[in-house]
Amino acid sequence: MTQRPLLQMAAPRRGKPPRHFADLTREERQEAVRELGQPAFRAKQMAHHYYSHLTATAEDMTDLPAGARDGLVEALFPPLLSKVTSLEADGGATKKTLWSLHDNVKVESVLMKYPGRATLCVTSQAGCGMACPFCATGQMGLTRNLSAAEIIEQVRMAALAARDGDLGGDPVRLSNVVFMGMGEPLANYKAVMATVRALTTPEPEGFGLSARHVTVSTVGLVPAIDKLAKEGIPVTLALSLHAPDDELRNELVPINTRWSVDEALDAARRYFDATGRRVSIEYALIRDMNDHAHRADLLGEKLNARGEGWVHVNPIPLNPTPGSIWTASDPAVEREFVNRLRSHGIPTTIRDTRGSDIDGACGQLAIKEA
Repeated sequence: MTQRPLLQMAAPRRGKPPRHFADLTREERQEAVRELGQPAFRAKQMAHHYYSHLTATAEDMTDLPAGARDGLVEALFPPLLSKVTSLEADGGATKKTLWSLHDNVKVESVLMKYPGRATLCVTSQAGCGMACPFCATGQMGLTRNLSAAEIIEQVRMAALAARDGDLGGDPVRLSNVVFMGMGEPLANYKAVMATVRALTTPEPEGFGLSARHVTVSTVGLVPAIDKLAKEGIPVTLALSLHAPDDELRNELVPINTRWSVDEALDAARRYFDATGRRVSIEYALIRDMNDHAHRADLLGEKLNARGEGWVHVNPIPLNPTPGSIWTASDPAVEREFVNRLRSHGIPTTIRDTRGSDIDGACGQLAIKEA
């Protein structure tokens, strides 16, 4: 059943991204500024420009000394992302952008406008090492982890676009960030957590988002889930389950051979116990593969066995990739799957899918570019 990768991208020249202001802690920023011959308080001024005003250019930082401004920005705000292409859907309310990183690696992010707010689907790895056969990114293999600043720059650029009205109409505030783009976030734990801290730290030292508006997804890296539970930042955990039984999940999510369905669900329950944040179960509905009514029943039983009120299920109509045997479930089958879960008392909501007409599945633009 397991497919070989559709495409193995040629490995680009890989190198460590240049040091960026967003990679540094507050103390490290102060030290970096002092090393450049300026007093430590300049670091807070620069943070205010970056996180509150969403700018990283010398001409906008007019409260910095004119003689030092260019040097500070050149040293601490090297360009990390350059836009390759951008595609729009939903009347401009959904924008998918392909970025080129400093070493010519390509990654994607998706910005989505909703009434009064915007959500960014952010990428944490170039490619992915989890090898899920129905996922475009999973078939690329892993090129490298992104640095914290490379992830944070996706957020800043998205917040700037939302604020400037680039999503087809009135300006909106970027209020939600979901780590559901390319890669397995918890396999790049250090950079993802640095990003989460930047997202949730109050302005001007961070973006000032609520932790409840940040979602970190995982295919089930159990030790990392338990580590995340101890961070003291109650983000929403999204477990990409896709099958309630080990036999099928071993095929759909190969990491399941290391941490089983029950082990992943137990870790998710521990996360709820530690944080009080209801866990989301992500379930891509794949025609004639995992969309059977008996699997909905099994999933409902396993979730209920771990208590009530701790979980919500998001069935996701699969966004198929070109040339793949995997496709979305029949709508009637989808409805029956949802009804079965609800009959077990499981809160269930079909996840809103955006951008199917612009290569919506993560990794498709990067594959085309390669």
